[in-house]
Amino acid sequence: MPLLLSGKDFRKELEEAGCIAIFVPLEGGAETRLLRRLRAGGYKTQITTARGLGDPEVFLSKLHGIRPPHLGHQCVGRNGAVGEVQQVMPQLGELLLGDSPIALWILEGHAFSKSELSALIDLCKKEPRIKLIVEMGGARSLKWQPMQQLLRN
Repeated sequence: MPLLLSGKDFRKELEEAGCIAIFVPLEGGAETRLLRRLRAGGYKTQITTARGLGDPEVFLSKLHGIRPPHLGHQCVGRNGAVGEVQQVMPQLGELLLGDSPIALWILEGHAFSKSELSALIDLCKKEPRIKLIVEMGGARSLKWQPMQQLLRN
């Protein structure tokens, strides 16, 4: 139970690794408790999902373009059948302002490929303020390990 009281061990390992793979009990609640501990430690926090994220580095930290979904028969005279590219702000846009460290909790991390997980590790190395917690699955008790270690296995 000491983890639920302070979260110091989790925060220390997160700061050392930058990107952590976490396995949480399926009944939930761990993410809000740990993020609350990180917010109390000065972090800006956000929860998102891995589904539909696309290229993780671009979607999280850079201005990028997206196309709306194809809705069937459309005039091909203007923009073809694919639609106009819309510029979208990075998901971490507001959080990147200032000097505070950022903690992003990513749900459903099992949907990522190994190359996408490697890109997340590289993002943490490029921008040391960003710390990523990737939920990789369920477990009976809360456990975590550095993402680098998970990819080696």
